[in-house]
Amino acid sequence: MQVSKEELLHIANLAKLELKDSEVEDYLKNLDNILEFSKIINNASTENLDITIGANEAKNVFRKDEVKVFEDNEDLLQNAPVKENNMFKVPKIL
Repeated sequence: MQVSKEELLHIANLAKLELKDSEVEDYLKNLDNILEFSKIINNASTENLDITIGANEAKNVFRKDEVKVFEDNEDLLQNAPVKENNMFKVPKIL
């Protein structure tokens, strides 16, 4: 599939890219390569393949939420811009 210079500039405008005139030819070549590769992928045979939900079997690992007491509160709060009642004071966000 051949992409015209006008189409490339339109795509670049939609993507808020500012292309220099010297870059247009490189972008056209790269976009043509990407589209050619997508043709190859679209024509790949998918018969006799198992259904795949994900690329690997990784799962989320959750840890138990446990409250831990921090021994040195002064050390913890030393960089707080504002503190109140031995806690960080943050602005209200509504």
